[in-house]
Amino acid sequence: MTPILWSFRRCPYAMRARLGIAESGVRVELREIVLRAKPEPFLETSPSGTVPCLNTGADVIDESFDVMRWALAQNDPNDWLDMPDLGDDLIATCDGPFKKALDRYKYAIRFDDVDVDAEKQTAVDFLTRLNDQIGDRAFLFGDAPKLADYAILPFVRQFAHVDQDWFYAQPLPNVIRWLDAFKSSDRFKWIMTKYAPWADGDDPIYFP
Repeated sequence: MTPILWSFRRCPYAMRARLGIAESGVRVELREIVLRAKPEPFLETSPSGTVPCLNTGADVIDESFDVMRWALAQNDPNDWLDMPDLGDDLIATCDGPFKKALDRYKYAIRFDDVDVDAEKQTAVDFLTRLNDQIGDRAFLFGDAPKLADYAILPFVRQFAHVDQDWFYAQPLPNVIRWLDAFKSSDRFKWIMTKYAPWADGDDPIYFP
């Protein structure tokens, strides 16, 4: 069977998965969902009820980073997986402390006793680390992207879009340049194509 990817266009985790699949060229059937009206076949597939969720036919992969690695393990034309160990550390920090701070900054009303300024500072500390790592290069580890770049960029984009005027006033020139290049790239436009929500009986949509 063709692997089935359940996705939601604006979710940074789903963006990350689509980036990995698009880079690999491994074809999947893309099923866009609406999070407030999750279809029953999706809920029957996803152990967590969250996107992305990839049904390969042999396995169900319910974590976005694992979807990226699954796709690139089959075809990695530009050696995204060949990166320094620091890349894995940066991804872990993004998925842990940075995402926690991002959620409490963006969705402060959902949490009790949130110090929004402290959460913003935690996030900025990580972005400062990225800014120093990028330096005058195009990407985290040089002039070509690696897995860490595209595993992290969707979350930096999400953070920036909470208050863009404030974000673009921060002393993070390398991160801003890196993010802006990503948002204006054909790669980003490609994975952000809009699709109607999936319904049983629809003709399949193949991606990429």
